Amino acid sequence: MTYGIIGNTGKEGLWEAVAALTRWLYRKGVAFRIHRPLAHGLAERGLVDSAFEGEYATDDPAGDADILLSFGGDGTLLHSAHHVGTRNTPILGVNIGRLGFLAKVEVQELEEALEQVEAGNWAVEERMALEVTFEGAAPALPPRALNDLVVDKSGSTSMIAIEALVDGDLLNTYSADGLIVATPTGSTAYNLSVGGPILMPGSGVVVVTPIAPHTLTARPIVLSNRVEVTLRVTTRGHPYVVAVDGLSTEIDGEADVTIRIRRAAEPVRLVALPGQDYFATLRDKLKWGQRPVF
Repeated sequence: MTYGIIGNTGKEGLWEAVAALTRWLYRKGVAFRIHRPLAHGLAERGLVDSAFEGEYATDDPAGDADILLSFGGDGTLLHSAHHVGTRNTPILGVNIGRLGFLAKVEVQELEEALEQVEAGNWAVEERMALEVTFEGAAPALPPRALNDLVVDKSGSTSMIAIEALVDGDLLNTYSADGLIVATPTGSTAYNLSVGGPILMPGSGVVVVTPIAPHTLTARPIVLSNRVEVTLRVTTRGHPYVVAVDGLSTEIDGEADVTIRIRRAAEPVRLVALPGQDYFATLRDKLKWGQRPVF
């Protein structure tokens, strides 16, 4: 087993956790490769010896890895999924963030989790991703989304009109602050915060959710993941923002841009460990069943 290690270098809690992991792996005689910015940061902080960076650093920690360990929160795991791309490398998220719907293993549980992995007590959970293509523009955005694609108004501009088609048939022209197309994985992200439904992973659907729609009858709609969703912003003169898994770019309001969204051929693969329960995660992270504190 060879582990790749990647993480969010903006989190101070990262460094001691990754240093402790590398020492543990070294003692166990387990092979690993570490993303170069992490290796450099560890060396700068004196947490590893001078030879560490040259021996273990790599620009592609997912390249030869059997499992990619992603240190951070859910945003870091989304970045790790983009790093993996269409390769089969499964990702194990190590949570040093807050909610952690995707990064399920807490730092203090990591060694125990890896003991399970080394013993063969793990499985791969496949999560649907979206393939995103643009016509009329080529923004520097990832071509795949594990969570969602969002079209949003820019700054304090007024509402925008977004034409949405499903397999070429008009669904609606939404007058709203924006529109979200989310996977089941992304249903607990932005979609949840604007009143969209929670979708169970593996349910084979996507959800289209308007953001602050002008018409109160414009509600979220759940679609089969076999359809193609096409979006066009028909408002002219106002720039708008397109985001793929939180990575965004602004598009000129005069540009004629078509966004096509369909299920990606390759899923994102996550490591599943014994005892991990999706509904338990929902109860824990969303505080279901707990008395409010006043």
